[in-house]
Amino acid sequence: MEELVVLVNPEDQVLGLMEKQQAHINGLLHRAFSVFIFNEKGEMLLQKRAKKKYHSPGKWTNAVCSHPRNGETYLEGAKRRLNEELGIEAELSEKFYFIYKADVGGGLWEHELDHVFTGIYNSDFNLNVDEVEEIRFISLGDLETEMAKNPEEFTEWFKIILEEYKHNL
Repeated sequence: MEELVVLVNPEDQVLGLMEKQQAHINGLLHRAFSVFIFNEKGEMLLQKRAKKKYHSPGKWTNAVCSHPRNGETYLEGAKRRLNEELGIEAELSEKFYFIYKADVGGGLWEHELDHVFTGIYNSDFNLNVDEVEEIRFISLGDLETEMAKNPEEFTEWFKIILEEYKHNL
């Protein structure tokens, strides 16, 4: 099934729909969401993207990043992808939104109006191996150290979103 993204202007007014990979080739602004999940110790959940993903395979990123479908709210999309990728349900709170553009390699761009959500989860996961290779929790301090030592192991958008997260919360 062809996956479409919702193209928008900077005020989040819908301009149309486009096939996801084509939007990433063209670098067009589209709707997206990012989810940060924490455990009861305050550690952040990271997922390692599956090796067969068409961009940024095998890189660490936040719990979920994806796109709401046409007619779906940002929150509905975030909850859907938590279930589809990690096999979990969690209460989410929207914290902020912003626009960013990142070169993700291979002639592809993420140019997104990104709504950022947080949630807490302390139970079992049922990973979708087509999406997620592995997961782990990490303290923010250890994450910053690891990202400074090995930035190539993390997705470009996660680096940007994490900085925005630290500035907004």
